[in-house]
Amino acid sequence: MDGTAGPKDRNPTAEAPRATRTGARRASATGRKISPATAKRLPVRQGEGHWTASELADVRDRLELEMTALRSEIAAAESQIAERMNDVTEGAGDDQADAGAKTFEREHEMALTYNARDLLAQNERAVDRIGQGTYGVCESCGQAIGKARLQAFPRATLCVICKQREERR
Repeated sequence: MDGTAGPKDRNPTAEAPRATRTGARRASATGRKISPATAKRLPVRQGEGHWTASELADVRDRLELEMTALRSEIAAAESQIAERMNDVTEGAGDDQADAGAKTFEREHEMALTYNARDLLAQNERAVDRIGQGTYGVCESCGQAIGKARLQAFPRATLCVICKQREERR
């Protein structure tokens, strides 16, 4: 997504992909369709049905919508932080408590921005794994993460057992 689009890719009404509940296969914002064969190759836990192209497209669309929202949130937060950093007269004459409160607020905004960047990176990684055909494989044990878990939490990289083990540490 380098911002350049060819003549076929320009559609002014399609700024962001929209998640839908239709059964039809859809193209993502990048124009790639998910083939039924790709969807069926993805691992699932015992007792779960194979992924369908529509289910996988729904997950990818959801991730891409969240990525769009996160990018705008990050841009807004960064410009707000930059404004506060550049305003040297703000806080002139403040006492220590006021200066401390402003520092706390600035650091809080920076932490929220860092968190949004981390979520964006996780979403981008999940979309990449869908494209590579490795989506749904636990990065710790190599077993299937589970379709239901991924539909609830599409950024998951660990199965429930490995995630519980990680959280106990």
